[in-house]
Amino acid sequence: MAKKMHDTPNLDQLEAGPWPSFVTGLKRLANDNDMMVDLLGQLETSYQTKKGYWKGGTVGVIGYGGGVIPRFTELMDDNHKPIFPDAAEFHTLRIMPPAGNHYTTDIMRQFCDVWEKYGSGLIAFHGQSGDIMFQGCTTANVQPAFDELNEMGFDLGGAGPAVRTGMSCVGAARCEQSCIDEQRVHRTLVNAFLDDMHRPALPYKFKFKVSGCANDCMNSIHRADMAIIGTWRDAMKVDQDEVKAFVASKGRKYVVDNVITRCPTSALSLNDDDTLDVDNKACVRCMHCLNVMNKALSPGDDKGASILVGGKRTLKIGDLMGTVIVPFMKLEDDDDFEAIEELAGEMIDFFAENALEHERTGEMIERIGLVNFLEGIGVEVDPNMISQPRMNSYVRMDGWDEEAAKWAERQA
Repeated sequence: MAKKMHDTPNLDQLEAGPWPSFVTGLKRLANDNDMMVDLLGQLETSYQTKKGYWKGGTVGVIGYGGGVIPRFTELMDDNHKPIFPDAAEFHTLRIMPPAGNHYTTDIMRQFCDVWEKYGSGLIAFHGQSGDIMFQGCTTANVQPAFDELNEMGFDLGGAGPAVRTGMSCVGAARCEQSCIDEQRVHRTLVNAFLDDMHRPALPYKFKFKVSGCANDCMNSIHRADMAIIGTWRDAMKVDQDEVKAFVASKGRKYVVDNVITRCPTSALSLNDDDTLDVDNKACVRCMHCLNVMNKALSPGDDKGASILVGGKRTLKIGDLMGTVIVPFMKLEDDDDFEAIEELAGEMIDFFAENALEHERTGEMIERIGLVNFLEGIGVEVDPNMISQPRMNSYVRMDGWDEEAAKWAERQA
């Protein structure tokens, strides 16, 4: 039988609204778990004092330098003993998800069994890092919990100044917009840089995220140091019979108001016979028309990926979106996947040698300049590296005409 619940008047208020509350879930776990009872007590104290009471430390598993987030309580009584002893240690294991976040119900049940045995029972799918977050574990139980999860085929993710856990969308498994094999890209990069994930040795974090199309369900453009976004470079495919069926179903006014006029580059036009014309040279792959008319419109056949670098949330110089450094790369055969692995390795090596401590890739590029970064990783300047489609170059150089001529020669 679990210990008596602490009074939690502030937390109780969070259950009063119309929406589900995380407090209700914690209380349910606390019915037979002393760790969760004391966690609620510490959390209530934080709500009362408006202070956090967790400190870090060193907790890990044999052979790994990261993947476990240590949390030790700082709430002590006059005798320097924890006020909430059963939650005095509340460590988190970051476990890498499968590519595309594919699970079976049997695996889910095994996760729950392991964490009820060794931890608090609190699991988050998925944290902002992309990991499965097994939250609430004592130092003594970290190793045996990891051993059982590892026997199931799962591994610790990244933490600290390291390559972080990669993420990929469900992609080709269930999505008609997919332009690449997201899961293979994900596994290729994770397998290649696993040592850099488990043994932190970088100036700061480095993230991979893979989205199969420009809908970017992984939010990789603004969250990943290296974003791989599926795209196509030939004409969008149009099924005119499905276009006519859509117009007949929704009406011309709906199609004009919600598809045609919302194209950011006015690349679409609806003909009098309810067929659709697409100016493919003007199309910037925003995906809006494909999402709305998903039976009538689909990606072209010449598929590949755009590679962007430097996305991140606020740190030193504010939010940054990724910068296109490879406008198009085929990802079909073994040589293609070897090429993207080599490119990632060049980026990580350059980042390790040139970034300042606690500086992300995007901030390093802002500091040293994109031209220097491209030269350092062996990528040639391409006029398709742009900030706004068909308008501004990211890279402005004296003698641009000569550079453009070199590019034309390479394409010949």
